[in-house]
Amino acid sequence: MLLRAIQLIHRYLAVAVSVLIAIWCLSGFVMMYQSFPAFTPAERLQTLAPLELTQCCAAALLGDDNEPLRSFRIEMLQGEPVLRQPGVTPVKLRDGQPLEPLTQAGLLGVAAQYAAGRKLVNASPTWLREVNVDQWSIQIANPYQPLQHLALGDKAGSQIYVDASTGEILQDTNRRERVLTWFGAIPHWFYPTVLRRNGPLWSQIVIWTAVIGVFLTLTGLYLGITSLRRKRDGRLSSPFRGIWYWHHLLGLSMGLLTLTWVFSGMMTMNPWGLLFGDGGAAIRTQWRGASTHAQLRQFLESAPASIAPAQFVQLQGDVVAGELQVLAFRADGSVQRLNAAAQPDPLDGETMERWVRALNTGVESFTRMEHPDTYFYGHKVKARLPVYRAILADAGRTRLYIDPDTASLRVVDASVRQSRWLISAMHDIDLPVLRNRPVWDVLVLLLLGGVTALALTGCWMALKIIIRSGRKS
Repeated sequence: MLLRAIQLIHRYLAVAVSVLIAIWCLSGFVMMYQSFPAFTPAERLQTLAPLELTQCCAAALLGDDNEPLRSFRIEMLQGEPVLRQPGVTPVKLRDGQPLEPLTQAGLLGVAAQYAAGRKLVNASPTWLREVNVDQWSIQIANPYQPLQHLALGDKAGSQIYVDASTGEILQDTNRRERVLTWFGAIPHWFYPTVLRRNGPLWSQIVIWTAVIGVFLTLTGLYLGITSLRRKRDGRLSSPFRGIWYWHHLLGLSMGLLTLTWVFSGMMTMNPWGLLFGDGGAAIRTQWRGASTHAQLRQFLESAPASIAPAQFVQLQGDVVAGELQVLAFRADGSVQRLNAAAQPDPLDGETMERWVRALNTGVESFTRMEHPDTYFYGHKVKARLPVYRAILADAGRTRLYIDPDTASLRVVDASVRQSRWLISAMHDIDLPVLRNRPVWDVLVLLLLGGVTALALTGCWMALKIIIRSGRKS
């Protein structure tokens, strides 16, 4: 009686869900090589004009020296050095005046600079429209509405989205990315605009669809095992024939992998807050410390004489251990660390160890790490090594990874470790040795092919059930 009930549940769940699982599998092939488009920091550096700080900077107009110092960026915009701070209107540093929203001519100038930096051939930028949210701006639109959508007119079909109030490019795409994403990330993540613009609804649909998928896979594994029959010679065999036979064998061989993929896909949504954690907020706050606006004033007064024209394209300022550090980036991504006096200030291991030991935790170990470890490694992107690794003596044995060039901090607490095994390891197969390419490509293509075959045979069987039910009615 129980077995019959499980069979009925599995069959009719398959009617509803097997098509979605097949879509997840087929789109997974594309996701291996093309995720949702994003304007990366490296791309941004390529599109920025070289910094020119002569006749700069209007430090006296930048506020009270006793104000807490925020993070900031300095970049060129339309021939002007501009100071950007979170939640504040950008300031033109030569006269201290707030940046005015860009006109259409200004937007076209931003697009032309982008085209030059990305070396787009025969680009001819045009303004397309003003949008609040569309398919390609869905991940960044809400805080920045409206956005200005421009086409670059190049052979690759490049397009950008610009915040006219700040002059910042927030998203870029090209024709290849857009086409592949319609076959990859959009179906894989249930990401059409009409659904994704309602975040809570989208999240619940993805979670509960995955829950049903997990249940479908579990019942399939149970039925697959209990359906095995033993021949006279003692060997186990399938009692089914035709496509049912192949679905049975695929379920036995690929069912557990299917279960881990569907389950780990569900966990990427952090359902019901199971993967708790704050990203190490308390440690980050201690690491940063507190500083005042006076250090920014000092830097702006020193920078024009200390930083040669066209040497860098971006300055990123933040506080580390209570002191201002400014990361000066070149277009190729190389970086130099500067202090509040705009002088080179490279880091050493002793300094970083002192900062770590000043945190309100004990320190088990502090080492320079030359090779990847379990929680700091590269997969599709090469890991930036060497780094300094500290293991803290707190309850969770939190790990800190510190970049020696930038003092950037990665905190790996208990929740991050959970995510590493429940999501990255299970969903992306980024395990030691196996994640090395092309080993990973060959392995995942074979495994994904097997799971896809399982899903497609399930789809066919579900279709047969629907047809049979229709004839009976």
